[in-house]
Amino acid sequence: MKVLTVVGARPQFIKAAPVSRVIRERAQEVLVHTGQHYDKSMSDVFFEELHIPVPEYHLHVGSKSHGAQTGEMLSKVEEVMLKEKPDCVLVYGDTNSTLAGALAASKLHIPVAHVEAGLRSFNRRMPEEINRVLTDHVSEWLFCPTPTAVRHLQTEGITKGVHLTGDVMLDAVAYNSRLANDKSTILSDLGLEAGGYVLITLHRAENTDDPARLSQIIGAINELPLPAVLPLHPRTKGKLAPLGLEITNPNVKLIEPVGYLDMLQLEVNAKKILTDSGGVQKEAFFAKVPCITMRDETEWTETVELGTNVLVGADQSKILEAVHGFEVDFSQVPEVFGDGRASEKILDQLMKDLGK
Repeated sequence: MKVLTVVGARPQFIKAAPVSRVIRERAQEVLVHTGQHYDKSMSDVFFEELHIPVPEYHLHVGSKSHGAQTGEMLSKVEEVMLKEKPDCVLVYGDTNSTLAGALAASKLHIPVAHVEAGLRSFNRRMPEEINRVLTDHVSEWLFCPTPTAVRHLQTEGITKGVHLTGDVMLDAVAYNSRLANDKSTILSDLGLEAGGYVLITLHRAENTDDPARLSQIIGAINELPLPAVLPLHPRTKGKLAPLGLEITNPNVKLIEPVGYLDMLQLEVNAKKILTDSGGVQKEAFFAKVPCITMRDETEWTETVELGTNVLVGADQSKILEAVHGFEVDFSQVPEVFGDGRASEKILDQLMKDLGK
């Protein structure tokens, strides 16, 4: 069996890594990187450290408008598919690379497998939401991380090919946490004590590109009473000065963006996590750390329903209230993201259905 995997951003490589490992034990994989996110850390060292296969193809599409980027990806990934003639195409999540891979394959009548199918924020203003919905509707296999994702698909009339596998991110975090424990020195480097700081991430366009929202969030950060660390995203950094905003709180350590292993160590050892990232919300759940999400909605509704994650929007007072008062007893929280064997279940299903 030959599987062609399309990814385009660093989080997708991390999600694809455990699946790639099991595929390559029993089948053939061709890994395609669209180049959607250019990242200097996406070097051979990154792949070696995380034991991730180096892509066989790099399409070098780069940053463009949504339409131009997706169109160029469609054209280039189609050429690879025509050359490689895979038995199926595997896509992850909700980026433009996800949609381009799914559309190119479906037009060539190559069956599509979508990992992280069924997620919905119900905010159609988010490009990620459009990518998720369209990809799900052209996929042959829909590998869902949670029962909620399965229900979302049922609501949209999708029941064929839907499989509840659990979340590949749980597979990835379990594997990479061991690597992080062995390799990361980030806590000692920054002089941080385990359980004694708040980890902050802030990068989502709905916050950074809205002056009112960004002002509220920076206002809250400047009033944090606890030690905190903020790996400052380039997008966020570029928005502060033009708006006359500055992080002046001496409790907050501003650092450059960190690698994945260092990020895992910061997450696992944080007292609380303050974020607008989808992936970090879920990693907080796996790390059993209370998560405060600076958004008005989330794809990971289970974390909110189970009381491990609270949505505070971009409201300064709500952010500070949650930092002071939001606590979670994780001993009472059930596991809802599977058993850490999602990768094996995905491969087993593909081999069964393709008769391999």
